[in-house]
This record gives sequence, C-alpha cells and structure tokens, in this order.
Amino acid sequence: MPSDSSFVHLHVHTEYSMLDGASLLDGLFERTAELGMPAIAMTDHGNLHGAYDFYSKARAHGVKPIIGLEAYLTPNTHRSEKKRVQWNKGGDDDVAGGGAYTHMTLLAESTEGMHNLFRLSSRSSLEGQYYKPRADRELLHTYAKGLIGTTGCPSGEIQTWLRIGNYEKARESAAEFQDIFGRENFFLELMDHGLDIETRVRDGLMRLKRDLALPAIATNDSHYTHPEDADAHDALICVSSGKTISDPNRLKFDGGGYYIKSAAEMRSLWEDKHEMPEACDNTLLIAERCQVEFTESNGGYMARADVPAGHTEESWFVEEVWRGIHARYGETVSDEVRERTEMELQVVRDKGYCGYYLVVADFIGWAKDNGIRVGPGRGSGAGSIAAYALRITDLCPLTHGLIFERFLNPERPSMPDFDIDFDERRRAEVIRYVSEKYGSERVAMIATFGRLKSKAAIKDANRVLDFPFAMGEKITKALPADVMGKGVPLPALFDDKHSRYGDGKDFRDLHAADAEVRKIYDTALGLEGQIRQWGVHAAGVIMSSEPLIDIVPIMKREQDGAIITQFDYPMCESLGLVKMDFLGLRNLTVLDDAVSNIRSNRGVDLVLEDLTFDDPEAYALLGRGDTLGVFQLDGGPMRALLRQMQPDNFEDISAVIALYRPGPMGANSHVNYALRKTGKQPIDYIHPELTEALKPILGTTYGLIVYQEQVMSIAQELAGFTLGQADNLRRAMGKKKREVLEKEFVGFEAGMMERGYSKGAIKTLWDILVPFADYAFNKAHSAAYGVISYWTAYLKARYPAEYMAALLTSTRGDKDKSAIYLGECRRLGIQVLPPDVNDSIGTFASVGEDIRFGLSAIRNVGDNVVAGIVEGRQAGAYTDFPDFLDKVPLHVCNKRMLDSLIKSGAFDSLGHRRRALTTIADEAVDAYVDLKRNAAIGQDSLFDGLDDASSGITISVPDQMPEWEKTQLLAFERDMLGLYVSDHPLRGLEHVLRASSDCSLGELMVDTERADGSTVTICGLITGVSRRMSKKGDTWASITVEDLEGGVEVMVFPAAYALASPVLVNDTVVVVKSRIRRRDEGLELMGLEVTLPSMSTSGSEAPVAVSMPVARCTADTIARFKQVLAAHPGASEVHLRLTGTGPTKVMRLDRAYRVSASSALIADLKELLGPSCVA
Repeated sequence: MPSDSSFVHLHVHTEYSMLDGASLLDGLFERTAELGMPAIAMTDHGNLHGAYDFYSKARAHGVKPIIGLEAYLTPNTHRSEKKRVQWNKGGDDDVAGGGAYTHMTLLAESTEGMHNLFRLSSRSSLEGQYYKPRADRELLHTYAKGLIGTTGCPSGEIQTWLRIGNYEKARESAAEFQDIFGRENFFLELMDHGLDIETRVRDGLMRLKRDLALPAIATNDSHYTHPEDADAHDALICVSSGKTISDPNRLKFDGGGYYIKSAAEMRSLWEDKHEMPEACDNTLLIAERCQVEFTESNGGYMARADVPAGHTEESWFVEEVWRGIHARYGETVSDEVRERTEMELQVVRDKGYCGYYLVVADFIGWAKDNGIRVGPGRGSGAGSIAAYALRITDLCPLTHGLIFERFLNPERPSMPDFDIDFDERRRAEVIRYVSEKYGSERVAMIATFGRLKSKAAIKDANRVLDFPFAMGEKITKALPADVMGKGVPLPALFDDKHSRYGDGKDFRDLHAADAEVRKIYDTALGLEGQIRQWGVHAAGVIMSSEPLIDIVPIMKREQDGAIITQFDYPMCESLGLVKMDFLGLRNLTVLDDAVSNIRSNRGVDLVLEDLTFDDPEAYALLGRGDTLGVFQLDGGPMRALLRQMQPDNFEDISAVIALYRPGPMGANSHVNYALRKTGKQPIDYIHPELTEALKPILGTTYGLIVYQEQVMSIAQELAGFTLGQADNLRRAMGKKKREVLEKEFVGFEAGMMERGYSKGAIKTLWDILVPFADYAFNKAHSAAYGVISYWTAYLKARYPAEYMAALLTSTRGDKDKSAIYLGECRRLGIQVLPPDVNDSIGTFASVGEDIRFGLSAIRNVGDNVVAGIVEGRQAGAYTDFPDFLDKVPLHVCNKRMLDSLIKSGAFDSLGHRRRALTTIADEAVDAYVDLKRNAAIGQDSLFDGLDDASSGITISVPDQMPEWEKTQLLAFERDMLGLYVSDHPLRGLEHVLRASSDCSLGELMVDTERADGSTVTICGLITGVSRRMSKKGDTWASITVEDLEGGVEVMVFPAAYALASPVLVNDTVVVVKSRIRRRDEGLELMGLEVTLPSMSTSGSEAPVAVSMPVARCTADTIARFKQVLAAHPGASEVHLRLTGTGPTKVMRLDRAYRVSASSALIADLKELLGPSCVA
C-alpha cells in the first residue's frame, strides 16, 4: 500500500522539452531523492529524446524511472490529415494548437509498453507531423498494450470539450479512451496552478469521474526543479520566443508553482483543498506498477552482411581478406604480411566483428565501383591490414608502421569505428545505397543536442534582459578563451579548485565592479547547459540488423524526409546500435575534378593511387610553402612551418599534420621537429639510458613523441606491455585521472625495472609520456590524410591550372575563398578568363595553361541553363546575341538570367558591348520566346516561307553605344560573379595595401594563430554598407571590406561609427583597425577605427608604374594620358614603361605629373590604356 505521506510526480518536463523544460536531469534526480520520492516520470513535449538518459541517470541516483510522453493527438481525425478542426461551432475558445492537436499524457507500465511508446512516438512523427508529431485513435489502439493514459493537461481533448461546454463529447471521448487503454489504465489528470482553464473544467472532470468510475491522479505541470528556478525558466522561454523579459506581450507562464513540489505540498493541495487524497495515492500506485528495462548491448544490433550460400559471416570474411591480401601483395606473401593478417583475423573473429568489416567493405566497394572517390583512410582503421585487403583503406599499414591494436585489440571493450570520406557531392548516393540494400527501416541519421555553453548563455541572458549588445560582448571577452574547443563553465569561474580558475580573473573583476554584469551572470547560470536545439550528426548513420522502430524512437525531418533517431549516438550505442560515419570531404571532390580536368585538357589518365611518394616537384612546392589550397597544409603559419622544415619525404608530411595542433605547438614540438630535421638542434632520446631502446621508435621523428602509436610502442618495448594493454595505458594517460595513472604506473615501472632501467630513467620517461599522450596524434589518421595532402601538392606542382580550376569549382559558393584562390592563380601566372557562352562549361575549366570561369558560378544561372547553353552550341559556335537566342532552348530565354550573363561578360567574345546588350535584351527575349513557343505547339508563324536558316527576327545590337565606365563595369561583374575577375579596382594600389595593413585578408582568413580579442589592421575597398539603429537609437553599420585576396564583414558600432561615418561609402579605400572575434561559424571583425589611407604612404619608393605600347603613343593618346594625370594630382611619381618589339624603355615623368595613387586614378588609366597598363 502507498505511504500516505509520499507522492510521485507523473507530469515532468525535463531539459529535453527544449527551451521549455528547464530541469537538468542530475539536479532533478537529486531533488527527487532529497524529497524521499521513490520514482519520477518524464513526459516531454512530443518526444522521447531523453528516455534512455533519464532511465540511466535515475537509476544511478537510486530513483525509479517512469518513461512517459506528453503526446499530441489529432482532433479525432486521421493522422495523415493536415488540417485544423473548429471545435466550437459559432464560437471561439482556447483550443490547443489552433485546432490542430490536443495533449495526452502516456506512461509506460512495462518494457513492452515502453517499446510501444517508442513505436507510437515514431509513427506520430513519420506519419502524423502537422505542427507537432501527432498520434490518432488508430495508433493508440495499435500500441495501447503496456501503456497508461491520462486526460493530460488543460490542453487535453476531454478538457477542451468541457471548456466549450460539451459534456457529452467529453464523456464520449473519455469512454473511448477507457476502451483503448483499459478501465484500470486510464486516469483523470488533475492540476491546480491557479489557472482559470483548470478551474472551469474541474467540476466536469469530477462528474466524469463519477459517471465512468474513472480513477484520478494529481500532477504538477513541472517545467523546472526548484521554486527559485522560475526566473531562469522565464528567461529560457524568452530565449525560445526571441522576446525580452520586459516585453508585456511575450509568452509567459500564468499561475505559479511549476516546480517539483514536495509530497506535503501536493497533499496539502489535494487532500486539504480538494479533499481528494486518492489523487495523490494513485501516483504511488502507478509508480509501483511501472517497471521498465532497457537492454544494453555492445554492437548487438550490428547490420548483417550479405554472404553467399554455404558461408557464415566469419568464413566469408576470412576468404575475402585472403583474396584481398593476394591482390595487394601478390600470390606469395612475406612472413610479415602473413603473420599480421593471421593475427588480425583471429582478433576480429574473437571479437565478433567479421560482419562489421564486410558491411563496410560492401558499401565502400560499391562506391568505388560506381566511380565515387573514397578517401584512402581516416582514423585508426587505416592501421588494419584486413581493411587494406578489403579495399576499405588504401594505405599499407606495414609500409607506414601503423599499429592494428590502436584500432582493435582483445582488451578493447568498445566497438571499433571506421570513418570513411567520400566525394561530398556523392555521399548521399552511398547512404541511399545502404538504405536500399539493408532496408530503409533499418537505416537512420542520428540526432545531436546543442547545449548552451557559457558564452552563449551570457549572450542569451544579455539579450533577454534587454541590455545593449556591447554589454554582452564586453562580458564574453572577459571570459577565459576556449582551450581545445572547451570553455570554462560559469560556476567554475568562482571555484578556486578548478584547473582554470586563474584564467577567470578578468571576469571576476568585472563581476565585482558591475551590478548589471552580476544580473546577467545570475540569469546565464540558469541557461547554461540547457538544450537549445536538436540537430543531425554530420556524418553518422545507424545501420541496424532489426527495424529501428523496435529498438529506439525515430522521427522524420520535415525539410527533406530524412529518418533520424530520437536518441543521440551515446544512447544508441549503449543499446547495441552501430554507427557508420559517412563523411563528405570537399578535397576528394577537388581531386576527382582535377583528375577529370587533366584528362580533358591534357589527355592524361592519372591514377592517384599509383603515385609514389617521391616527386621532387611536390616536395619543392612544400618546401617553398606554396601550399595555399593544399589539403591540411594551406594555413599561413603552416606554410611558414613548411618553409622552416623543408619536407623531403612522406614521413615529414604525416608528422607536420600531427604536429600542427594546439597541444604539440604549445610544447614547441613543431619547431623542434623542424630544427632537428635541418640539423639546427641536436637530437636526443629523452634520457641517455633510453637512447638505444627509443631510437627505433622515435628515430623517424628525431627523438620527439609525435604519435599515439609511439606511446604504445614504448610501453610494449620498454615495459613489456601487450599492445592492447599499451592502448589502455594511452587512454588512461589521455584522461589524466590520478588514481588510474597511479595504478598504471605501478605496472609500467615494474615492467621497465625488470628490463634493467633505473628509476630515474623511468620517472623521466613517464613524466614526458603522460602529457604528450594527451595530444600525441593518431599516426594512422595523419598518414592517411598525408596521402591526400601529397596528392594535392603533387597536382598543384605538376598540373597547376587543372588543380586550381578544381579548387575554384569547389568554392564557387564561397566568394571569400574564391577570391583567395583567384589571387593564388594570379600569383602562379594562371590567367582566369571571364565566362564565355562559347567556351565555358558549368564548372571552372582548365584551358591550356589558363582557367575559364564556369557558367554555373554566375548569379541566377542554374545547371539546367548551363546544359541548355552547351546544347545550343552543338549546332555551331554562337556568332552573335541573336544567334544565341535562336539556338538555345526556350528555358534559357530568361530575362533575369540573361542579364546576369551579359553583366558577367559572358557575351564579350561575340563582339557586343555589355551596356548595348542590356538595352535590347528584353525585347529580343520576348520575340524569341514567342517564336519558340509557337514552334513548340505547331502554330503557323508570320515568317512561314522564309529561309529555314533564318528565324525571321531582326535584332539590331547598338554596338556603337559607349560602354559603361570601368568602375560600373567591374561593379556589375562583381555582383554577378561574386568577385572581380577581368580586373580589380585595387590593382595598382598594392603598395598602399601593404603599407597600410598588418596582413592581407587572404592571410587573415587562414591564420588561426591570431587570438580571439587581438587587434588587426586591414586595408581594402568598401563594397557594402548596411546602416542600422541600436535599441538606444544610435546608428552603427556593418560594412564589407575587400582587398585583392578576399573580403570580410566589419561591425562598426556607435562609438566608432560616429567618427567614421563620412568615409563609410561604397568604393572607398579604407584602413580599418579591428578587434578579432572568433566564432564557430567563422571570423568576425569589430571595427575600432576606420580611416582613409595615405596614397603616398611609401613616397618615392612606391611610384605608379604605367605601361603603354609604343604603337599607342599617338598625340591624341598622350594628350588624354596627361589629362588623366592632371585630374589626380598628388605626391607619387609616375614611371612610364614604353613596350614594343625592342627593349622596354622606362621614363620618370616630371614633378608636374605626380599623382595621388587612388583607385579612381587606376580606373581611369585602365579605361584609357587597358586592364594590364598598371603594374
């Protein structure tokens, strides 16, 4: 019998009722245990995201978990019907979801009931989504077994009927639900938060209780844990709605008490006030009835491989591996290959992972056989020779010294994990293949949960409290910087025992000095850790042996119909589901396009996998640091390191990838490697006593520990560990748990002492191993990625036009990256030709030593239009604009798209001026559209009887019309292409940019060394200004600044704007001193000062050099040249280069012709003498 002093909460919204429930699970269970309550339910809004998390944490706290759901029901319509229902004919009332759905509380009484709840929730999303995932009567009937249902909150169906005065409908619904769930399994749910919508239906509910003998339960609609959490919950609602707390019209919880009330509080309410003690007693009875169990497993639901008749997964795996070994190494294999293969086969069989290998090999083999480029390997899986044999990887682990036990060993308790890179354009094809082959009901994407971290919590708190944006910026700048992607939790800032307590001094000083900061901090404390939204794992795909709906709840993403698990991967993994990582890698797309470009441009069929790692031109490129666009090696500091290191073998490439990360760089390992390699630093092996033993392990890395595999080999060779034990040691070192390390050290020390090493040598080695193990890199991964780095370096060195064309194609949607690579093309002497309707294809294409701009990179030009243009020129090259309109299909005759083609310069080769074409384009399009439509439907035309070769339409292009001014021409070009191609307004001002800035924008974009909060000065052209008003009425602006290598957004807030506003004008060259703000989505600049550069910054050292062919030196041209110079007086000398068939002559013009080296001058000179006249 239940205690008359206890109570169980059966209506609880946890953190998984995102931005609505504020009860974090650990705190919720601590409160439940503290109140002496034996159990608690979770009933999140329309989802079961947290079911397993809730279950496991509740048990850890000694609290019984009750798995439930606040379900959404259709308004007695079929779940497939996407419509609202009017409940109150001739009137209006408070109806949930505007008539689209009502609420019902469902609780799992048994494990079978829990799985029925999973199925009901899943099908509600898959089949009933309309604003919310909705179930209908049919689903309730189908999955009622093992479930307890209640009338739910005031938004329930029965309460809705009562509220609009229809008792008979309410009774009818209640009786129906009794039939569905059973008389003992359907309860009236009673709430009292002091709300009118509760009071108005209470008498009706009591009448139903009497008429239908319905048992009742009392619940509290809990949305947070403690009464003092109400303000934090209120702020959370504002985060969700985008409102501020001061907004009188915002969504706000009416009434009060939405917390985990004590049993005394609940019984006082229902025993004393409402005289219904059984409503509390029944919560305890339900809790006693509810018994659910999750079945945990390690890979128990791994997808099953398709094997030939007469084979098991194990026998087929062994046969396939040996077949692959002979294909890789020949019919006669060495003892090393045979022994390694036999060892791996034994381990894989013993661990039960033969099917896993076969499934991965199947979809990778399918991808390769269907022309989809697959990466050579990724992660520790590249250390498996069995994977190499099965074509899962393309990197011989023996050649590169890779250790299988880093991937899988007898001591490893968890599943191994192959990560696979695919050409990003075709990744979806591979996922579609596995879905079709292994069953769409067994394959799903995986949910992730994005939580509010400290900085985001501060910013959200700042916004909902309606403080200025700058206040939030000031506070977040005072927070400690993230280290290895991890910030400092807000409470830890005041915990002197926290390892990063010292880093929080700036924030503590700010907190102590400013009451507003304290208010923001206090609000942020309640937001930190809350789930802001769910997302989808970037690469993970669950592949199961059984229908997923029978194991975990799933859902459908509305935008694209993707099926997604409601649980995240750690929850799925605990239940035996296995994730495959299908990663889309842009660089594989680049490689595929580059190989295709080489084939079409040079007639060479290059097979990257056949390349050896010894090309001198590739290493020369690496040694020069010319690696912009080279995979993993294109950052500015990385290029400097390559110049210092001078790599000359593949081991160097692998090492530099492993070393160029925060941990090794913090220990200066990257520089030490370079110095030791070039003989500028002596090589030592940690301790003289260890030199002989460590040299075979650390020799290739010059005595430095670079890889995790080296840590494992050291433990094996010097302390006698098995490689499985060594991998466990490596993991323990990475976690840095003192008690675990102390235990591991005992075995490590004993093993080394048995081999005769002194305690001093052991201690020295251990003290180096422990910190290095934390950031030593997985060699299998760096070697596999090193292969892609080498291939991209090789292609850039040997086939620069083809490779850069592929790079530009891959970044055509990113104007900043495109500008950087366009600048690199210029540096390499590769001319990027503007788009051309007669020569361009959709992508950037290599044409001899040049690159032709791709048509699909033009604004408003889609792939179907490109196909139409290419199709039209099959009948012969376009001769002029009318000929183009005549030959292309009807769908290409689109005014907006043709305007883009004209302004991008795609018709320049036809001899027309761009401005002239725009004046007649609309009329011409109308005429040809009518003609083509009439022809399509077989109508007679006014031109019947004319020569078949002529359309009969006469279009005259006014080519005598003057072209737009150069600045306008370039502005249109940039608008259509996203960047300047034929010329750039800043060309000729390079010396001004260099003298006025710390770095180019291209360098800034790839420089990861500049710290968040540091300052930088840039110089460039303003190409966009957006003025805005702050809530205080102050004007600020967002400006776009571009130089020759890229562009960046700069926020100019009110204080800086007040001084800079006169110069914030498009097409103005400016110098901007800014503060760097690094965010997950990229780099932002906060403008501190915006000024005009001195165009004569460099004085006589930076003259304006103008080239003029001797043939152009006519009296008229010289006169106009003088006029241009006179229009731009200044301090810079002009040097005139006269070019022709003989030697070039350089003339320094008189002082009277000194100029201001402005963009306007450069534009005028180019208009007179051509785009290449200014050096």
